Amino acid sequence: MKVELLIFCFIFLFTAAPLIGTATARLSAAARRNLEVKRHLSRLNKPSLKSIKQSPDGDVIDCVHMSHQAAFDHPHFKNHTIQMRPSYHPEGLFGQNEKVSKNEIGPKPITQMWHVNGRCPEGTIPVRRTRKSDIFRASSINKYGKKNKKSLPRPPTSAAPEPDLINQNGHQHAIAYVEGDQYYGAKATINVWDPKIQQPNEFSLSQLWILGGSFASDLNSIEAGWQVSPDLYGDNNTRLFTYWTSDAYQATGCYNLLCSGFIQISNEIAMGASIFPISSYHSSQYDISILIWKDPKEGNWWMQFGNDYVLGYWPAFLFSYLSDSASMIEWGGEVVNSESDGEHTTTQMGSGHFPDEGFGKASYIRNIQVVDESNNLRAPKDIDVFTEQSSCYDVRLGKNGEWGNFFYYGGPGRNPNCQ
Repeated sequence: MKVELLIFCFIFLFTAAPLIGTATARLSAAARRNLEVKRHLSRLNKPSLKSIKQSPDGDVIDCVHMSHQAAFDHPHFKNHTIQMRPSYHPEGLFGQNEKVSKNEIGPKPITQMWHVNGRCPEGTIPVRRTRKSDIFRASSINKYGKKNKKSLPRPPTSAAPEPDLINQNGHQHAIAYVEGDQYYGAKATINVWDPKIQQPNEFSLSQLWILGGSFASDLNSIEAGWQVSPDLYGDNNTRLFTYWTSDAYQATGCYNLLCSGFIQISNEIAMGASIFPISSYHSSQYDISILIWKDPKEGNWWMQFGNDYVLGYWPAFLFSYLSDSASMIEWGGEVVNSESDGEHTTTQMGSGHFPDEGFGKASYIRNIQVVDESNNLRAPKDIDVFTEQSSCYDVRLGKNGEWGNFFYYGGPGRNPNCQ
């Protein structure tokens, strides 16, 4: 009996040991990932002077001291002095009585949902709190808050015929663009919608791009607009966003304030927070104005939201080509087409309707302008358009006295002519 018991115990240990070891390894890997996520959260979610909770969109906004924002975790920012206002503005020199938002009299419009429950005090910036679930949705901690490196719209040129982008990277665009000059910024007013997203790993956005360098490994890009991205934010809300990269989305850059880069000075607007209200089909239309320009004195790239909010800047030393000027400006929409069911995605771009439906039905970007070498806003010359598959998403240019240069863009994705 004792011999049989010993044999049974030996067999059990021999067969169970690998399973126990595997389970322990799995537990250890899970524990390590949890620890890494916790550390990353502590880097992103800085101690706050005030927190604004119970926002209608579920966000928590932390009011973080301006000098404690994530940008200053990077060694290059160690001795950086925050530039509290741009030296020059494309619409003229800032005078002492022309501060962008602080001296405005009267109530300010609610432009983001969290404003319903409070505001951040002077000297702080509003930071959307990152949750553990936000990071776990990313394929890795290193890829959290980063774009796919093949997500940039690359219009064809006579020197380099356009490859099949539809199959190459799964991103599709409908854009207007200018190139062949030196650009020191751009401005646009972008119609705001809430396009439907088919798969959580897909997104839909409308933005402007400030570009310098080649489309290979050294591209510099500054971007801003609105996006719906369930994977990044955990919901389908339309949110304000920014992005930057100095190496074609490979290692540098991120969305919003999710890495060192953009330095925010405004206590009014939160990067990544929901925009409200939203346009409705054949009903009320809403839009946001975005201006990005290079300060001719300090060299930093500034961003303004609407007419009232200068949000902050990207320091010049982040970039190589953009340390001087941009060589291309793009405006328009982008979606991810994952073709998860073997067919084209039904993820919408813009309003989800084609440009020929016009105002109130199709999405628009109007009053598109560039900043020239004299730091003046002007109408762009020789605007061209680009889309990989016009039967899915299209773009149509226009021009009139009130809207200046504009275009309608977007579409429904999969339809009888787009499979």
